[in-house]
Amino acid sequence: MTGLKRFVRMLYIGRGPVSVWFRYGLILFDLTTIVFFVSTAPLEHGPGLTRASVLVGLIILLDLAARLWIARDRWALLRKIYTLADIVVIGSLLLDPFLEGNLAFLRILRALRLIHSYHLLHDLRRDSQFFRTHEDAVIAAVNLLVFVFATSTAVLVYFIPENSQTPYIDALYFTMATLTTTGFGDITLASPAGKLFSVFIMVVGVALFVRLAQAIFMPQKVRHKCRGCGLFRHDPDAVHCKHCGGLLKIETGGAG
Repeated sequence: MTGLKRFVRMLYIGRGPVSVWFRYGLILFDLTTIVFFVSTAPLEHGPGLTRASVLVGLIILLDLAARLWIARDRWALLRKIYTLADIVVIGSLLLDPFLEGNLAFLRILRALRLIHSYHLLHDLRRDSQFFRTHEDAVIAAVNLLVFVFATSTAVLVYFIPENSQTPYIDALYFTMATLTTTGFGDITLASPAGKLFSVFIMVVGVALFVRLAQAIFMPQKVRHKCRGCGLFRHDPDAVHCKHCGGLLKIETGGAG
């Protein structure tokens, strides 16, 4: 293994402070790109936005290439959902200079960038006691956020009129009102496609919302692998494994 490859591997999978800060820097970059995609989704792409899109696409491409370079099983990595999402996003960004007309469908595909956050679960599981304790709720919240972000972007691009004074707020407001089946009726999608899309938001969104509520209010399970039988989900205050009776040593905050 070359020195450069060893250094890149250390950044992506190492446990030292430099590696940890590098990976959380990638999180900040992901959040920045998401804000960029949302804020530019309804805008016409002139030369400035086109150059910015290509630059973001090249950075994401470089990150993907680095992960593929150090991967032990490249085909397995390519089959991951967040890798496929990155490939779609990279393609949509790099195609900007070569396509004319309505790029709305490409801008909606860029919402898939948020799926990349699933790649970070391993780091959070290792570094954060809070995440290990509340993992089900955090993952359910991420699932719901991905759905809301993608559907709000679709509503923003295809259904919110161009003369809207607050297009982002209107799209998010409609999505949340539909998802929660509140249905105030002040913003509606009157076309057949809009009505079918509203049904889709209700069916999928309600299921994700209920899953989040269950994860928050039902008893939590923590990840801690039993050395005896391998069971890795236990009650937070468990002393013995319910499967084999082995002694557990689950990290807890304790009492003051």
